[in-house]
Amino acid sequence: MATKNHGRMAQDMKRELIAVIGAMKDPRLAGGLLTVTRLEVTPDLDVARVYVSVLGHEGGAAPVVAALNQASGHIRTEISRRMHIRKAPRYVFVADDGAAYAEHINRLLKDLDPAPNDET
Repeated sequence: MATKNHGRMAQDMKRELIAVIGAMKDPRLAGGLLTVTRLEVTPDLDVARVYVSVLGHEGGAAPVVAALNQASGHIRTEISRRMHIRKAPRYVFVADDGAAYAEHINRLLKDLDPAPNDET
């Protein structure tokens, strides 16, 4: 039962996290597509690791992740207030380069020339 509630709490937390990040007016977060891909919470709700994917940002993912880590206290307070929980976890934001890696692999596969068929 605890894992079921833990998973549900993580999903609710992810939904609120997306809403809080979307409402932030930090200029370092603008100018690209920011997606929260995964949220992993420890069982004691002490630390939550948030994986974010950043596409189309001129500086890459590093400045966006740094801005989110800098604002993690504000995000923690907002989520605690919105979800009515006493103890919200510390948020650690990590760049998730899975989408960029998939795009790179697709580009490599597209650049491959098919082998000529020598059926004479």
